[in-house]
Amino acid sequence: MREDAIVEAAAGVHLVHGSNTNWVILTDGDAVTLVDTGYPGDREEVLASLDALGHSPEAVSAVLITHAHNDHLGSAEYLSGTFGIPVYLHEAEVPHARREFLHQVSVGQVMRQAWRPGVLPWAVHAIKSGGTADVRMTRPEAFPAEGPLDLPGRPVPVHTPGHTPGHCVYHLPDAGIVISGDALVSGHPTSRIRGPQLLPAMFDAERAGALASLRRIEALAADVLLPGHGSVHRGPVREAAQRAQELAG
Repeated sequence: MREDAIVEAAAGVHLVHGSNTNWVILTDGDAVTLVDTGYPGDREEVLASLDALGHSPEAVSAVLITHAHNDHLGSAEYLSGTFGIPVYLHEAEVPHARREFLHQVSVGQVMRQAWRPGVLPWAVHAIKSGGTADVRMTRPEAFPAEGPLDLPGRPVPVHTPGHTPGHCVYHLPDAGIVISGDALVSGHPTSRIRGPQLLPAMFDAERAGALASLRRIEALAADVLLPGHGSVHRGPVREAAQRAQELAG
């Protein structure tokens, strides 16, 4: 794990840069909430990031998943099965995590875009990291309650469908932070844009829904964005969502 992989966004809130995907570690004393788990190939980095912050996997109270793509769900089944950690998602994303269906860009769709800068190197990395592996979960769970979850960080799930039907961002109102998964990112290897943006359209299950969800993010009071891809973005999240809308045209 490189030295700059772990970024402290606020007290008890750390963004971790994996190989091409981020995850977030929320701490409250000795207890931890892990938001997303990277690719299957990022497993050792996930464990190393917990260790670097002084925590073992046994300290993780729950894993929260923004959405069930392989680069976010990667080690969820391992953590659940090995350590008995509950894994929570939006109810619409639970069957996705079980792989009753798959809303994820296909190899064929990616190859049709291979002429675009950055797409082919990203695709090679994604496949090597487990982007097409079977990461289905056996016991994913819907959120146990509405509103703030009784977990370290007190994250509030906000349903932001479009990238996938059950995609959620997590709002940390007291810290003024939004953990945005793939609903709003600040960079991606397949994009030449830097700063707040939507992912390229090939990654979204339903582009109109992804655009509509930006307006939900726009309404959240926060001035720090922790995206699933790209670096920490500091500044009003409202303006970040508006910029992404403008770029999407």
